[in-house]
Amino acid sequence: MSVLHKYTVIAPVSLSIALFITSCSESKVSQCQRLIRVVNAGTSLIDKNKGTQVITSLQLSKDLEFVTKSIGELKLTDPKLKEFQSGFVKIFKNLSQAIAKAGKALGASKIAEASASGREKIQKARDEIDSTLTTAATTVGKQSDTLGNAINKYCRQPE
Repeated sequence: MSVLHKYTVIAPVSLSIALFITSCSESKVSQCQRLIRVVNAGTSLIDKNKGTQVITSLQLSKDLEFVTKSIGELKLTDPKLKEFQSGFVKIFKNLSQAIAKAGKALGASKIAEASASGREKIQKARDEIDSTLTTAATTVGKQSDTLGNAINKYCRQPE
């Protein structure tokens, strides 16, 4: 086989492999869409299940753990999207923990006795719920808004 013939075979094969690899890699837009889709699913869980019941709160916490895991398992190649991914994992993990803590406090208040010590337990539980959820809402809410705005801005930029 002549040298020229080798190159005429190798060049098209190399080009085909390069195009195949390039076409298989995900675009920034599709990675953005996948990340935003999972984040929105978690956010809608919170909006839909704002827990006032112990079981609802504890289930919401478990659901948010699943969302956290789902976000963390996304196979993103874009370095900036990986940063956003990491930030959303932290946000949903913190929310899940805060809601679980508030749910447990709510559970403690439900089983408190109708006595002076029971009323103390109820008040302590209410204070813990208020403190936990207020802190989570302000801190995590601001972080989520900031990160959400940043990812939307980044994903709108052309590649």
